[in-house]
Amino acid sequence: MTEGVMNQQVAHPMEKFQRQVRSLVDSKVVRPNDRLWKIALLYGDEWSYWKRELEDFEFSMQDPISALLAVETWEEA
Repeated sequence: MTEGVMNQQVAHPMEKFQRQVRSLVDSKVVRPNDRLWKIALLYGDEWSYWKRELEDFEFSMQDPISALLAVETWEEA
């Protein structure tokens, strides 16, 4: 592989989710100190997938949204 190809990283699905949640906070739909479970109301059918992803990264639905936004890199353990 060439070095250029190796440096291209596919964004982790959680990065996209994090950007969506940040947008919700920026538009005042939710607040940073709201609990993660509040997002469930906005994601409907997709929520079971995102809840499982969050739990895989050891998040609790009682954690504040700010904890999700504070993550800098999403890497599988």
